[in-house]
Amino acid sequence: MWVRFASMIILRNISLRRGSKTLLNNVDLTIQPGQRIALTGANGCGKTSLFALLQGQLGADTGAIEGLDSMRMASMAQEVSATSENARDYLIGGNTEVFALRQQLQAAEQAEDFSRVGQIHNELEACDGYDVERQADLLLAGLGFATGDSARSVKDFSGGWRIRLNLGRALMCPSDILLLDEPTNHLDLDATVWLQQWLIAYRGTLIMVSHDRDFIDATCQQIVHMEQQGLQLYKGNYSAFERQRAERLANQQATYARQQQRVAEIDDFVRRFRYKATKAKQAQSRLKELERMQLIAPAHIDSPFRFRFPEAARASDPMLKLEKARLGHGDTAVLSQVDLVLRPGSRIGLLGRNGAGKSTLLKSLTGVLPLLAGERFSGPHCSIGYFDQQQLEALDLEASAALHLQRARPQAREQEVLDFIGGFDFRGDNATKPIAPFSGGEKARLALALIVWQQPNLLILDEPTNHLDMEMRHALTMALQEYTGAVVLVTHDRHLLRNTVEELLLVHDGSVDVYEDDVAAYERWILQQNPEARPRQRETHAAPVVENAATRKQQRKESAEQREKLKPLRSAIARAEKQIDKASTALAAIEERLSEPSLYEESNKAELADLVWEQGKLRNEAEQLEESWLQFQQELEDLEQSVG
Repeated sequence: MWVRFASMIILRNISLRRGSKTLLNNVDLTIQPGQRIALTGANGCGKTSLFALLQGQLGADTGAIEGLDSMRMASMAQEVSATSENARDYLIGGNTEVFALRQQLQAAEQAEDFSRVGQIHNELEACDGYDVERQADLLLAGLGFATGDSARSVKDFSGGWRIRLNLGRALMCPSDILLLDEPTNHLDLDATVWLQQWLIAYRGTLIMVSHDRDFIDATCQQIVHMEQQGLQLYKGNYSAFERQRAERLANQQATYARQQQRVAEIDDFVRRFRYKATKAKQAQSRLKELERMQLIAPAHIDSPFRFRFPEAARASDPMLKLEKARLGHGDTAVLSQVDLVLRPGSRIGLLGRNGAGKSTLLKSLTGVLPLLAGERFSGPHCSIGYFDQQQLEALDLEASAALHLQRARPQAREQEVLDFIGGFDFRGDNATKPIAPFSGGEKARLALALIVWQQPNLLILDEPTNHLDMEMRHALTMALQEYTGAVVLVTHDRHLLRNTVEELLLVHDGSVDVYEDDVAAYERWILQQNPEARPRQRETHAAPVVENAATRKQQRKESAEQREKLKPLRSAIARAEKQIDKASTALAAIEERLSEPSLYEESNKAELADLVWEQGKLRNEAEQLEESWLQFQQELEDLEQSVG
């Protein structure tokens, strides 16, 4: 993951058109080495085209890009490969230098050119070529593949898993700049957290398109927002961008009235929620988030999405119940002794690794998957709205968005249909033309619209945010917060999970248990179980399920004793982190100054030289501090294991 010396990337007077649409108009942008940038903007604004421009797949209509010629670039392919190569070799192919040397070695051995064989072995040693199998296996494990999957043919995997392989292939490539387009779209929460840690450790320049705000907040330090044919640079992560953009939009007279209306709506909901909130920490956390939303509301004033779930109809209590249920496929049980009761207003989020049985549980709740044993009870007034990725495949490609809704409720008036579907940004021709050419995001929006349209009182949602952009995710979050029915949710979008559910269940090792901690604690547990992305053996890891009171008391006593032993190392780590923060802040200030075009004028030559020297000094200092921090962390992990 170490990178060579890299230069700045400078976009000068870039204009870019696609067909009759101008995406960029005389744009300037400077990207410093090592910057971590999230590229945001509405669907269709040109993010993918900008990536293609950086990769040389498109040419600018005017202007030029400087600094890319000497840089190694890696990117995540979006097309799904169907090669017969096995998964490990497919990832190794991402390291083009090692892959070429391995091919040459095979040819030289067949030709019995032993002089060349020896030379190639030296070259492989120099570029760490003997470690690629281990690296590939670590990437596969981190991305959620089972241990035996490395030998499986790529063509044997489904489309979503092939996208994961494309991501692994990009991470395998040594690079100075990494371009990632929606890397978390087909990942579960565990793999998303692993990728987040991998990117935090990446030393090159990262430019990423993502609609997962928590993922952006953890991995990026700048936002480049595409709007009005320009590129606007914001300092900080997505949350900081949202606040800054909210302030800017709030000052625009044209949006003032809509801003006040939206803030009033949120204020009203906060008041109602405050009245009903219990003292549960999940509820308190959610209340704080709602209050924060008042500050960022203007950032979404120009969102094209406006929808709400209708007031839930009369509901049974309980709505749905599983008793001593055995769930699975055919004769194979995935989950056993499942007891679950859904009541009006239940808001449940499911946690668990890929393959643990979350989707099996959801399909069993809906009745799509029959129980292997036990009982499923559905109340007479239970109306289920179920979303999973198969809903997209069930859409009629020859029908329009409006026609899909009309078929679901034939008695609805045409204007009512058009008004409703407009809230999902299907307007004009987009509402009435066949959906065949629609993007994955547009089809996902339509599938969600269909569910909302049918007015369910129980929502069962399996990864509803895949393909949805940031504004649609925000609209979905707000709609779910105001929804009065019951919700069962599986998602890798932690922001959505934190702000829409009040109870967490952990699906793990064949059981479903209440998880009494929060999403952040679950993230930490994931990383503790898989610190180096090594292949996981499920039977060696105990689930983080809360035990009985006596056990908890004993655990607290043991934890206190352990903390005393670990205190010196934790203090050393804390000091190192403060020093790293201090160096990072100083480095950021220098790099901010280096991004100013005026610095490169002849009159500022001396200052430029001083800043470049200071930049190098601080980078070396930061690297040494990071090495010390890593050493302390390793010592801490070793001690924790010995104590445990």
